[in-house]
Parts: sequence; structure tokens; C-alpha cells
Amino acid sequence: MLKRIGLLVIIISLSFSPEIEAVKRGAAMTPWDEARQVFPRYSKFTVVDVETGLSFNVQRRAGSRHADVQPLTAKDTKIMKKIYGGKWSWKRRAIYAVKGNKKIAASMNGMPHGAGALQNKFPGHFCIHFNKSSTHRRREMDLSHKLMVYKAGGKLNMLLANASPVETVSYYVAGYKEQDKRILSLLSLKKTNWQPILKNVENAKIARLPLLPAEDLQDELTVNVPVEIEWQIEGEGRVVEETEIHLFRPSPASAWKVDSHAFLEDNPFLVDRDNVDE
Repeated sequence: MLKRIGLLVIIISLSFSPEIEAVKRGAAMTPWDEARQVFPRYSKFTVVDVETGLSFNVQRRAGSRHADVQPLTAKDTKIMKKIYGGKWSWKRRAIYAVKGNKKIAASMNGMPHGAGALQNKFPGHFCIHFNKSSTHRRREMDLSHKLMVYKAGGKLNMLLANASPVETVSYYVAGYKEQDKRILSLLSLKKTNWQPILKNVENAKIARLPLLPAEDLQDELTVNVPVEIEWQIEGEGRVVEETEIHLFRPSPASAWKVDSHAFLEDNPFLVDRDNVDE
């Protein structure tokens, strides 16, 4: 009888642990200046991948503008690699950083780099970014990390809905770069089957994009934005294309949407036309 009571107490205490309760709640958009106090150097915490729900433990080892972290054990490294489909990648992913009763929206990349000190079968460290953090080289927030932080914080719709035409195009190309169906779907005018498209995109970046002052476009309902994009396509390598991205909105108060079908027709190397419509 006493053993049963003791087991029941353990089960109850585990089900009400701060970490479990934190994961159930929405993630806070805590800025880096505050997040770095929650996760000081050498602190341990849990990373939860937003899309898969898989989690692993890490330790922050360094980083002044963002957190340089390492998986805690070889088991944690294995879980992280599973999240990335068994292959290390620079792709950003939306995550929750959880410690005690704190659950903070964040973004990680999945590429080991630099030095590592733990016995975890992870050759280096990887980066975790929070709201208003930045890379080592630039002061402003990395665009892709920003999208993932807002995605983790449940604010992605708001970010995209308030984007200017230039921001919309930048977010749209980043959606290809990060192979993120949600970002592309939210920005697209029509439903699109992204799976056969994104599987071929290894990287994408804007090489040239004109400045279009938002105040000059306040009353416009359509805008054609010329852009030069540098792609890295599986099986083809580097492809540089000058194209136009067609933006539409039903009213000046509405969010800009991309005609993705027209974009894919103008860039046929991305996918076979028969696979575009759902």
C-alpha cells in the first residue's frame, strides 16, 4: 500500500513539474537582453522543436549576441539530428527554450560549428536566437531567425500581415530558404502544394531588391517587385534568376499576398507544373 502511495506521489509530482506546465503554455517573446539572464552561461535547459514536438537538453556555453549551445549528451545529439531529418543543416527552426516555468520563443540552426567541450558526439556548438538577438557579424536581427522566433511565439501571422511590399518579398524568399511551408502558405494568394517544390531548394537569397518606400504604395492594391534571386537547387547547383514577384491585396488595409503560381511559372526550374496545385 505504501509503495502504491509513493508511486502515486511521484507520478503526480512529475505531471505537475514546471517544465511540463511551461510547455503547455504559449511561448513568451522575451528579448535577448532578458533571455540571457534566464539562460546564463553554463546553464542547462530544454529545447522543444515546434513542428515535431521533439525535445532535447542543451547547455549554453558562450555567445554575447545570441546563445552558443551544445547538446548535453550523445542522446540529445541524436534527437537533434532526427529533428533535422538525419542531416545537419543551417536551416532555421522555430523552437521553445524551456527552463523551470519559463517558456521562451526562439530559433535554432542545426549545423555544428566552432568549438565544443562536452562529450556528446556533437562536433562543435550551434546557435539559438531570441527576440532582438543578432549574429556575430551584424547588429540587426537575422531575418530567418526573426521569422522562426515569431512563429514560435504565435506572432507570425501578425508579422506577415503588417509587412511592406519589400518585407513581404524578403519573407517570401526566406520561406524558400528555410523550406518552411507555413511561411509560404501564409504569404500566398492561392493554395499550393509546397512539398515537391521545397525538397529541391537547398538555399535561396536575394541578390538585388529595389527600395520601394511604403508611403508611396499606401493606396496601391497591386505591386510588381523586380528581384534577383540566387538559388542553390539540388541536382542543378547555383541558379541566378532575375524575376518579378506579383503582390496583391483586396484593400489598402489588407495584407499583401504573393501570386505563387505566377512566380513558379516564371521559375520552372523549381518544380514540375503538374505538382503545384493541391
